[in-house]
Amino acid sequence: MVAMLEGTTKQAINAVALCLKNVLGLVCDPVGGLVEVPCVKRNGIYAVHALSAAEMAMAGLISQIPVDEVIEAMDRIGRALPSTLRETSEGGLATTETGRRIAKQLAEM
Repeated sequence: MVAMLEGTTKQAINAVALCLKNVLGLVCDPVGGLVEVPCVKRNGIYAVHALSAAEMAMAGLISQIPVDEVIEAMDRIGRALPSTLRETSEGGLATTETGRRIAKQLAEM
């Protein structure tokens, strides 16, 4: 997004750090094993998040944690998450009453 806004490589790298820091630990909890709920909506929200990070980086806001360290932290956090929160539909929104009902309806189709 920084490139589309004619920013620099340094600004783009900074935007990545700003954006990723705010999604560390995000769980993957697809309802019924599909990506429609809640993933599609999350992706839309995070596209706006990426644009905000790009604009902030181009305005001069600097991430205090360098992007390579943010990525390393993301890897460590992802590995530390319990398997129920890693695209298994065994945790998070997938296990709510409504999530289970939707999964059952999908299975019956």
